Amino acid sequence: MVNYMLMISAELDNLTDLQPQDGCNDPNFTYYFKLKCGNCGEVTQKETCVTLNETVPSTKGKSDTHLAQKCKFCSREGNVSMIAGRGLPLTQEHAETGKFAPLMMFDCRGYEPVDFAFGSGWKVKSIEGTSFNDIDLSEGEFSEYDEKGECPVMISNLRAKFDVVK
Repeated sequence: MVNYMLMISAELDNLTDLQPQDGCNDPNFTYYFKLKCGNCGEVTQKETCVTLNETVPSTKGKSDTHLAQKCKFCSREGNVSMIAGRGLPLTQEHAETGKFAPLMMFDCRGYEPVDFAFGSGWKVKSIEGTSFNDIDLSEGEFSEYDEKGECPVMISNLRAKFDVVK
């Protein structure tokens, strides 16, 4: 069992608090990433997706998990469970210093998460307090004009990584 923390970073121009639409523990937010088999090292061709509100019975235990699947190359079974309550929004402070913010923790057995893909369902607010909702980051950026603050706002240079957490 290894825990991986999804860490995100971005350049935020006149913005702060980038996070899933209903917060870091949004039960309906979908996380997309590829999986690397812990046995043979094969990486899935397509992203897999998990959400907090969807669970399946674990193949190796009595509890439920958020994803259970076999490696297509070596047939080894593995699962991924999400651990809520550890994430924080990406703030202007993080962005200015180039730091990553923790978003979601994953308990992975038999797999390693790789290549997180930003998609839709994000929210952010301007430094003047204007909320921007249901943002699609699949193109790697977002730009808009904040009429209240009378300034352009932008998200760019999105980065994500999975850090091992002890």
